[in-house]
Amino acid sequence: MGDSSASYIHMVQHLIEKCLIFNMTKEECMEALSKHANIEPVITSTVWKELEKENKEFFEAYAQSKSKDDRMSEEETSRVIQRMISQQSESESSKNHDPDE
Repeated sequence: MGDSSASYIHMVQHLIEKCLIFNMTKEECMEALSKHANIEPVITSTVWKELEKENKEFFEAYAQSKSKDDRMSEEETSRVIQRMISQQSESESSKNHDPDE
């Protein structure tokens, strides 16, 4: 994957994370990014699904919080997202490590 594709996907991921902070559903996020950032819903959906695969625990908790009236506070959501970002960074670091170096 080229650098421009990777940076585009990273940007979509970042925007999805912003949607999560605002307690948006996947559908709301797809609509918002389509309308405000001109990102095709299929792209948002694909990146969202990949995030779900890599962060099952977070998205299970997020889905539960969406189904209840007592949603996580913005502070709690931010903490969870920060943990998710840290885990993502660690995962990318280990994937990008070339043992031949």
